[in-house]
Amino acid sequence: MNGKKKTISRENRIFYICNNVLLLLAFVIVAAPLVNVLVSSVSSPSALIRGQVTFWPIGFNLDAYKQIFQSRMLLIGYRNSIIYTVVGTTINIIMTVLAAYPLSVKDFVGRKALTGLFVFTMIFTAPLIPTYINIEQLGLVNTIWAMVLPGAISVYNLIIARTFFQNTIPDEMLEAARLDGADDVCIMTRLVLPLSKSILAVLVLYYAVAHWNTYFDAYIYLSSEEKFTLQVVLRNIMSTAAALQEMADATVDQSNRAAMIEVLKYAVIVFGSLPVIALYPAVQKHFVKGVMIGSLKG
Repeated sequence: MNGKKKTISRENRIFYICNNVLLLLAFVIVAAPLVNVLVSSVSSPSALIRGQVTFWPIGFNLDAYKQIFQSRMLLIGYRNSIIYTVVGTTINIIMTVLAAYPLSVKDFVGRKALTGLFVFTMIFTAPLIPTYINIEQLGLVNTIWAMVLPGAISVYNLIIARTFFQNTIPDEMLEAARLDGADDVCIMTRLVLPLSKSILAVLVLYYAVAHWNTYFDAYIYLSSEEKFTLQVVLRNIMSTAAALQEMADATVDQSNRAAMIEVLKYAVIVFGSLPVIALYPAVQKHFVKGVMIGSLKG
């Protein structure tokens, strides 16, 4: 090092300052309602109903969460959503990789035509009624497979994965593997996938969030309460005052019931969002890299 301090021009300094201010403002706008919901869920019902709670809990208590963990339907919905998310994401990743890798191989005959067919299904989707009839005739209604098989591949995620494979895995490496006698299955499992952790992390996050937030499919295809997803259970609770009143009756008297119901609403929101919030830090290491490579190249 020559000991010289790097200088920043006046224009760049102004840009950095304005950029940091805008980023800080965006962070506050995004974080403020999230913090308010979390704080409201652990505050005193009376303080919340009087409008005293903003960004710091008042009269800290966990009664709302105690009632949530005593609610049988919420726990069943939580269990079902976890099962649907894990099974569905596993199927999504397997099917997406199996489709994206062949489409990324430049000497694969017909890959442009197949890519066009995939894109066609993304633009022109089947209406709800024919889709429901098809799923009913296959015997999938009111089963886990109605939640995970119809959307086994997202064409958008398929294109991202194909672009990643096509632009990140060197052709010379693939040719060398073929010269050594490796077939396509061996190349995909032992060469391509270990080098694709970034895009796989992105796909896992995209698919898992989509499965976890699934509401409409579960509302249409599931009829048994024992198979409802958490989102359907939350919808039923939030839209039915009787369900919240039943939960509130176990902890407070008649005069404080309305206040406790408000706290329960916030607690239910936090309860349903925790898995997705916990998932992101696990894949954050690869997320930015995977998004940039998979979306900007090609």
